[in-house]
Amino acid sequence: MTLSIPTILAIIGMAIVTYATRIGGLFFADKLQFKGKAKAKAAFDEIPAAVLVSVIAPVVLTTGPAETIAALITILAARRLPLIAIVIVGVIAVVVLRLFMS
Repeated sequence: MTLSIPTILAIIGMAIVTYATRIGGLFFADKLQFKGKAKAKAAFDEIPAAVLVSVIAPVVLTTGPAETIAALITILAARRLPLIAIVIVGVIAVVVLRLFMS
């Protein structure tokens, strides 16, 4: 596999932009004032969950039935279990469902 110069520059550019947005978010998050703005603070607190869903949803909806069912099982587990247990349930569900549905 060979990489062309434009591809390498695109990868470097995307890495710089990603890093800058993460550092910027950490820097500016402390500066935000939410006094008297409960809805804005609540929305801001939900950003990590929204980002996680936006990363996971395409995989769940485009890969196959095993992954979709495993996601549903994981969502149900998330209602009762702590985070590490949710991850374990999700991984086991995908492995078992892929084994039996393949």
